[in-house]
Amino acid sequence: MTEEETSKDAFFKRLGVLAQEMIDAHGKDFTMGTLVLAARFIADGKPIGRPESKKE
Repeated sequence: MTEEETSKDAFFKRLGVLAQEMIDAHGKDFTMGTLVLAARFIADGKPIGRPESKKE
């Protein structure tokens, strides 16, 4: 495998672990909705996640 393929495979495995944790904690509907929403944010060029709150 190329370095890029190895990197992509590692991300895919991490995503699989995260998705399974989400399913175990909140079910399939929540997990699918979250992943679709994340994909939509990526497609629309929006930031994913909430901005960090500034501490003063």
